[in-house]
Formats: sequence, structure tokens, C-alpha cells
Amino acid sequence: MGVVFAKTPKGHDEIATKAGGLSPRVRRVLIFVDGKRTVDDLRSVLVSDDLQHTLGMLEEAGYIELSSLIDTSGKAVAPQPPLPSITAFGELPTDHDPVRLQKARNFMNNTLNAFVGALGNSSLLDRIEKASSHLELRAMYDEWYHAIVMSREGRREAESLRAKLLAVI
Repeated sequence: MGVVFAKTPKGHDEIATKAGGLSPRVRRVLIFVDGKRTVDDLRSVLVSDDLQHTLGMLEEAGYIELSSLIDTSGKAVAPQPPLPSITAFGELPTDHDPVRLQKARNFMNNTLNAFVGALGNSSLLDRIEKASSHLELRAMYDEWYHAIVMSREGRREAESLRAKLLAVI
């Protein structure tokens, strides 16, 4: 099933005024979101290894919204609310879970070291190590993901790594 996003009034305003300060890459994705193209169509038109993440950021910031779903026969189907955000985090643990927190910390640190290297990311690595809650780690998620996709090897594995981290964070 294909997912179709459309610009919100805030998204149309951003195209007209550039008031949101989006980067050129993110703005280009926003321009191509038209309420007709599926995410797969966008993926074939845009050269963006982190398209899903970018769409999630645009959705969470209110620039785009889910418009429809396309079934296997090609017909548009109205989405059944509520649908989670494309980059939705799982439920936070009700009790502090130090084991799960350490798994998330280790995963973020190990992937940064393996795909990017410690040089240039030492500040992020330090902040990850000092994080005392899942909320603190979630606040660093975008920075972690950006660092991963900026490396050649990380770009190839970004979606898989993202899914694995979202399972523990």
C-alpha cells in the first residue's frame, strides 16, 4: 500500500515565503510533495537516502500531512485514523528501564563509531553517554541520524539502523 502526503497550509506558506528556514534539501522534498505522488514515487524522483526521515520531520513540523493511501489496485483509500507519525517512537517505558536505556546508548555510540568515527562526533558521543533517560536520547535522535546518513557506509544502512534504534529508544 502506498502512502501519499500533501502540503498543509503551513507547507504552502513555507514554499511561498521560506519563513521556516528549511535547508535546501528538505525544502526540495517539500516542493515535490503534491498530494498525488506516493512515497515510492518521491523516492524515484528525488535523490535522497533519508527520504523517509525527511518526510517524518516535515510531518512532525506540520508542513505535510497524510493525504491518502493507495491500495494494490491503484485506488486511493482514505486513511483510517489514527496513523502514527512516520518516525514515531515507541511507548516510553512506564518504569525506568536501565537495561533498555543502556542498549539504546550503546547502539547510538557503536553505530556512530562504526559508520562515522569518533572524530567530529565526540560532543554527540559524550551527550549520548551522559543521557539519563529515553527522552534525552530521543532529543539527540535527529543529530544521530544526520551523522549516520552523512557517511557513505551509513547512508546505505540508514533505514535499517533507524528501525533498530527506534525499537529500543
